This record gives sequence, C-alpha cells and structure tokens, in this order.
Amino acid sequence: MSSDISKQALNVNDLIAYQDGSVVSRTIIKKPKGNVTVFAFDTGEGLSEHTAPFDAMVTIIDGEAEIVISGETFTVKTGELIIMPADEPHSLHANKRFKMVLTMLKG
Repeated sequence: MSSDISKQALNVNDLIAYQDGSVVSRTIIKKPKGNVTVFAFDTGEGLSEHTAPFDAMVTIIDGEAEIVISGETFTVKTGELIIMPADEPHSLHANKRFKMVLTMLKG
C-alpha cells in the first residue's frame, strides 16, 4: 500500500496489522492542529498512565480495550468510542487484542 492514502476509500482495519507482543502504530494525518493515528495492541500490551494537554478520542475498530481515565475503568468495544479529556491521566490495556483510531485535537 502506498504511504499516501489520501483520496482513497480504505478499510481502516487494513491500515495496520497486529504483531505478537507489540503495540504497532501508524500516523494517518499529522497537522499542527491535530493527529489521527491507528494502533494495534496485542494481548497483554498497553500504554501506561500519562496525560496529554489536549482532548483525544479513541475509536475501537477491532476487539476490546480497557481504558482508565482519572481512575475510572471503561471497557470499550468494536464500534464504540470514548473521549479522554485534556490533562486527565489515562492508560490503555489489551486484555484481548484490539485496534483503535486515536484522534487528537490541539486547541
């Protein structure tokens, strides 16, 4: 697949593949006002607690994610999304494999 995916109708699940024991990411759009990145998390993988200075929206496109925001745990499944507010601590964990689209808005 070409690295320039603009002006194409694509299946978002096909933009990234799972890799055993890894978290894989691919930036789709990178602009000064925000980014769109797809991720694939293998079982047992995750992102440790951190904060970001801007809002982020996670859309699960395959599987199921455990997402903790300010100490509250959410199970987010295929077709669902969740907003992680700016400056609130959050983490993600794959009890099962999952893929997601992360949309970050700056400003």
